[in-house]
Amino acid sequence: MTAIDRGTGRGIDRADLVAVVGTGTMGQGIAQVALAAGHPVRLYDAAPGRASRAADAIADRLGRLVAKEHLTAADRDAALGRLTPVADLADLAESELVVEAILEELDAKRELFTALESVVSGGCLLATNTSSLSVTAVAGVLRHPGRLLGLHFFNPAPLMPLVEVVRGAATDETAVDRAHATVAAWGKTPVRCADTPGFIVNRIARPFYAEAFRAYEERAADPATLDAVLRGSGGFRMGPFELTDLIGQDVNEAVTRSVWEALSHDPKFTPSLAQRQLVASGRHGRKTGHGWYDHSEGAGRTAPHTAEPCEPPGKVALHGDLGPAQGLVGLIEEAGIPVTREPVGSHLALPDGTRLSLADGTTATGDPFAASVRFDLALDYRTATRVALAASMAAPRSPCGPRSACSRRSVRRSVWSRTSPAWSWPARSRCSWTSPRTPPPARWRAPRTSTPPC
Repeated sequence: MTAIDRGTGRGIDRADLVAVVGTGTMGQGIAQVALAAGHPVRLYDAAPGRASRAADAIADRLGRLVAKEHLTAADRDAALGRLTPVADLADLAESELVVEAILEELDAKRELFTALESVVSGGCLLATNTSSLSVTAVAGVLRHPGRLLGLHFFNPAPLMPLVEVVRGAATDETAVDRAHATVAAWGKTPVRCADTPGFIVNRIARPFYAEAFRAYEERAADPATLDAVLRGSGGFRMGPFELTDLIGQDVNEAVTRSVWEALSHDPKFTPSLAQRQLVASGRHGRKTGHGWYDHSEGAGRTAPHTAEPCEPPGKVALHGDLGPAQGLVGLIEEAGIPVTREPVGSHLALPDGTRLSLADGTTATGDPFAASVRFDLALDYRTATRVALAASMAAPRSPCGPRSACSRRSVRRSVWSRTSPAWSWPARSRCSWTSPRTPPPARWRAPRTSTPPC
């Protein structure tokens, strides 16, 4: 019997055995998801003793869920009763689904699946959790490549709902249907996708990381400031530096390099030299105690750069409209600052003539108007808690300090500085200065006719 004979649109049964090969962070997380769905689960790892240690780690996590009253002690005990670490690949023979979560190396994955094919039944689904390798290439060495597909979970697997269900060139459609239904029954959100470099999420995410790392390399700002701006202005839950420290710099850099190579070295996917140096130095993020940030015991959180407060101006002139930043005008008026209007332009002007305009990919120093400040695009200026500013060298300096400009007043007050080229932001907001010599990364900016990015 083959995988395609098991029916269309129906996942594996709850009583069916799920095996996870590779017991690192992702393997443990996937095993926990399958346990939570009621399956018996077997863990295998080529390193002696590692599967048993992974089972202990899963037990610890389930214990913490019980302590937080997110799981009953009875359910924990039942789940642990279904979890079995094994030391021999042959112990996976009864599996209906095997999910591989080993190191991201094509030859290693091919070797594993070739061995598995001689162990499991013809109806067993085989899935790789690869985040960037070709599913087609992984399956290419199998006698029956139609039953192998990609199931790409995201870290941490028990919490992240999305799972990419990747169909390789030789994958049977019914195998995809069966895997999709299984993942949906696990309470996840499965998304079908083709076997393209990076699939969906990792392909889209590459420029998010790359532009941030490039801005750091060009000394636009430090990691803490860039992360804070993307959280407070862009609406992201985590910035790229803290996120890659969580993922692992080695893992993230390997995915970037894989996508870059698969797309014929497209410049927008070029790996970061700074990140490569982190990997080479063993600073892989939280798991090693150091990455972009220091995660050692007792290390404090790095503070982002924040401008000092200043007094608001007496009035502001709006020239034309600000496109996607037009909402700022209402915030200024709500703060009690008079706004005059001129028909031509796309900027704000302070009483001293300093021009404030939305970042458009050019530098503040390249502005033909000497005294100028670029401000960043925000997902929602009313709720934004931080915004990035870049001033030209000729922009006036405030009495609060060189190019300081953020003044915090009451909630939902947008206050401009009287003698400097910037303002405070609503609702506990702050401003972060970036280097005026570095162009704002163009791919962070939305066209004036578009909606702000999310």
